[in-house]
Amino acid sequence: MTLNEIDSLVKGSGFASIGFLDKNGNPGIRKVFSTWHKGLGGHLISTNTSSQHVQALLENNRACLYFDDSRTFRGVCFTGTVIAHFDHEYKAMIWNEGDEKYYSKGVDDEDYCVLEFRADYGRYYRYDGIGDISAEELAEYDKGAEFVNYTRK
Repeated sequence: MTLNEIDSLVKGSGFASIGFLDKNGNPGIRKVFSTWHKGLGGHLISTNTSSQHVQALLENNRACLYFDDSRTFRGVCFTGTVIAHFDHEYKAMIWNEGDEKYYSKGVDDEDYCVLEFRADYGRYYRYDGIGDISAEELAEYDKGAEFVNYTRK
């Protein structure tokens, strides 16, 4: 897969699975909304502050983020770090009408936060092969990129 094909997969997914280690070192994985992307290496996730994965990521910020299309058997897994944002700026930036069903107190709900995933490298697969994406390739591809919302319509 080319980086442009991987980019299309990521931006068309709408969701990702985030992998993390809990406080006992056991792996966990959760499906999360992820429609805000900065090239291939930066991703924003809206989620509940009280959730197990956020609490685990506050202790150990190493994670993986997996995007896939199960219909075509394509996927990419990025490994990197997570930064948790609790400030109004990030929360307001990715807030969508209807999010109040998840966060009843609105954009400043204390149980609402934004996770920023920063990829160090990646690995992709498709029916015709598997390959790696280096940190250098990510940096070059993402040069000049800004966060953009690719919400499915």
